[in-house]
Amino acid sequence: MQNNGILCISCTFTKQTEMTTIILHIEASTEICSVALSQDGHVFFERINRDERSHAKVLAPFVEEALQNADSQGAKINAVALSSGPGSYTSLRIASSTAKGVCYGRDIPLIAIPTTAVMSVPVLFRDDIPEDALLCPMIDARRNEVYATIYDRALGTVKETHAEVVTEESYKELLDKQPIYFFGNGAAKCKSIITHPNAHFLEEHRNPLAKNMMPLAERAWFDERFEDIAYFEPFYLKNFVAAKPKDLLRNK
Repeated sequence: MQNNGILCISCTFTKQTEMTTIILHIEASTEICSVALSQDGHVFFERINRDERSHAKVLAPFVEEALQNADSQGAKINAVALSSGPGSYTSLRIASSTAKGVCYGRDIPLIAIPTTAVMSVPVLFRDDIPEDALLCPMIDARRNEVYATIYDRALGTVKETHAEVVTEESYKELLDKQPIYFFGNGAAKCKSIITHPNAHFLEEHRNPLAKNMMPLAERAWFDERFEDIAYFEPFYLKNFVAAKPKDLLRNK
């Protein structure tokens, strides 16, 4: 069901057993805000809002609805998984605070998943990408700058997440050796700049979604890779710089 930019999907979860893992997923790093519940590789609840700049308004109600959905079915949530950045500074702070609140309130662990890894999950399942190809999720960071990571097909990190002003020489050393598939909301503006024959652009994978966190979050759960809730901070990549209000600028 979709209404006013909000996609709603709900279904009944499978009866919980001792081996069952139920995770609440929160993704709010870009212009799309989404929340999902998963159980052992299956998403049984999802909410997506595609209206920009409304994370502060919709995220908490989405999370509350997810918690009520789980509680009403007798489902014990085992952990909260958060898409940890990089991305929008404000949105990451909102999502982090919300995730920590649930973890404290329910005494459950926090799992942090890099946003570029979340973006890569649906691409990993494509069968039209060569095994030797590299993946480059890109998040728009304004102007010609992007936040990007280079992964191999096993999601091993080839180049750490970085901020880069894209030029025609960007990634050339890697492109000379093998194909790279670029995707995300920052990739479109790079298509006319990176024209190497080994550069390929995927139009359909623009934004990370909470449901795509599932395989990475479940792996982290079984490996017990949890964050220190008290000290955890999202991966902002760059320091936040607040602009002066316009009316103050006019008075200077």
